[in-house]
Amino acid sequence: MIFPLCSWWVPLAAVLLDFCIGDPRWLPHPVRFWGRWAYIVEKICYKAGYFSGIFAWCAVVLPATAAAGVCWWLAGLWHPYAADLVAVLIITHCIAARDLAAHAARVSTALAQKSLADARYAVSMVVGRDTDQLDEEGVSRAAVEAVAESSVDGVTAPLFWAVLAGPFGAAAYRAINTLDSMWGHQDERYTAFGWAAARADDLANYIPARLTAFAIACAALLVPAGRPVQAVRCWWTEGHKHRSPNSGIPEASFAGALNLVLGGTNVYDGEIITRTIITGNINADPCSPKHIQQAIQLMIVTTLCASALFIGLSELVYLLL
Repeated sequence: MIFPLCSWWVPLAAVLLDFCIGDPRWLPHPVRFWGRWAYIVEKICYKAGYFSGIFAWCAVVLPATAAAGVCWWLAGLWHPYAADLVAVLIITHCIAARDLAAHAARVSTALAQKSLADARYAVSMVVGRDTDQLDEEGVSRAAVEAVAESSVDGVTAPLFWAVLAGPFGAAAYRAINTLDSMWGHQDERYTAFGWAAARADDLANYIPARLTAFAIACAALLVPAGRPVQAVRCWWTEGHKHRSPNSGIPEASFAGALNLVLGGTNVYDGEIITRTIITGNINADPCSPKHIQQAIQLMIVTTLCASALFIGLSELVYLLL
């Protein structure tokens, strides 16, 4: 046992199940349900203030966590193995490694077929920036950056919380991250109302992002294009340059591991936003279609390394306690 919550193999089984089946569109997905519930809560509770945002945040995160716990508990009343099976299914729904790889692969395929319009459309499904004017390098960079950043909030962070707190942790994290995507914006409507959502997501990702950077360096040892030492150096020297306290960590690690130039100028809703450039070294390469496949490969191996790291650390803590 990792903790009394679930067996050590449950998070690993969830990762492998996600690799096999991903998130079939025909299967009802709890994230979509909680997104709709968050929309209803916002309509009911919205006021331009911090307290209304905190109340709304609790009205989404607490029921999501409780629902996962109730399903897991009811299954356990029938049989302990049924509880483990339900835990695997819940955690699998909170991890999106296969879907992330599939979205990025569509961009790579479109570029390989010389269809820039299709590539722009495909990458628009995973990034928030305007994509209609991007060239091949811009599309490739957007895809690589999406894989790098989403390797934490879409894969390793829910896995970390699943290892730490079973289906409770995975469900709570997924609700927190969903609310950050919906409410955690720095604009007139959400600056106060979305403050709790943004700060909670920062806290939930803080430790996973840094452990993931270590997992990326380990994965770089195992992939053909990987540079593990450079991944660590770039994480240490460049990771803090991102406006997010966490997103720059995996992005810098990917840039170092694959010897790439990331960051720079993007357009969001017609507004030009310039981010600090993150680069593996002075001779780093601009992104190209081949780097999308390298990023996918690195993300998949990172997921396996992170699984081993998280489970190993939790076993050690459990033995010490």
